[in-house]
Amino acid sequence: MKALYNKLLFSLYPTTAKSRNNIKAVSSIRNIMSASNQSHGFNRPRLVTKKVLATPQYEGDGAVVRRGIGRSELKFLDPFLMLDDFSVTPPAGFPDHPHRGFETVTYMLQGGITHQDFAGHKGTIHAGDVQWMTAGRGIIHSEMPAGEGTQKGLQLWINLSSEDKLIEPRYQELLSDDIQRAEKDGAEVRVIAGESMGVRSPVYTRTPTMFLDFTLKPRAQVHQTVPESWNAFVYVIEGEGAFGLRNSSQATAHHVLVLGTGDGLSVWNRSSKPLRFVLIAGQPINEPVVQHGPFVMNTQAEIEQTIEDYHYCKNGFEMARYWRSQ
Repeated sequence: MKALYNKLLFSLYPTTAKSRNNIKAVSSIRNIMSASNQSHGFNRPRLVTKKVLATPQYEGDGAVVRRGIGRSELKFLDPFLMLDDFSVTPPAGFPDHPHRGFETVTYMLQGGITHQDFAGHKGTIHAGDVQWMTAGRGIIHSEMPAGEGTQKGLQLWINLSSEDKLIEPRYQELLSDDIQRAEKDGAEVRVIAGESMGVRSPVYTRTPTMFLDFTLKPRAQVHQTVPESWNAFVYVIEGEGAFGLRNSSQATAHHVLVLGTGDGLSVWNRSSKPLRFVLIAGQPINEPVVQHGPFVMNTQAEIEQTIEDYHYCKNGFEMARYWRSQ
């Protein structure tokens, strides 16, 4: 069964060659930025340079995901390797599978997911909770629905630098009640990582990262600073909004919006319904990326060593020889 599942697993996450961040700022668009953008203190407001619709596909064992990053239209956005908007209904799920070389961030939107791993960690996160897992040198875990009905959430993969790829695995779990919130003029934010509206998250991110969950009431707007050297994107969860320019075309649910360079993002909800989206940004690592399924390293030789380590249960995968999730 392990060999069969591994075959399925690696077929779902194809090998990629050295990835590059191909997002380029379009200077001509900068000349038409609105005065309202300038008035909120941004020297270089970020505009949308690419829009990708995350369409459903099957992953794991019968789970359905909308993959926004890690697909042909957007393979990589340094340091982000993958973004999945997942829906899992029992008995579907993500049974025992390995990781090495990056971090996973699981943010529940509905229901719950139970995590188990071969290091003895077990827990369930529910709607609004976050698990920030540093896979490092190696982990095998399962992620299965925690109840009846459909469980929904987001999972983000964040790359690690070459010096951090083989560190010991680490976990941070943040319950919904412990996530800092702020609200101003009809815009509410949950600060999962980074800072917004004067509120800072306690979550430590080995790769410097911002992860903000915004909800805008009808006719509300928000203006969020973003470190200028970081890459950034938006994923629209619900509703529709104008991103970057007040008069830009509306972006609707399940779209990834790649943002150009700049020091801040402005968003307007011109509709009569709430708008919910996540704004995610991270400091680029600027290193080669070689990915084979759930393993992400810097060279093909390191990938081959990782596959050997996993197969022979060594160099971080020792407990894989005996462990199975319950």
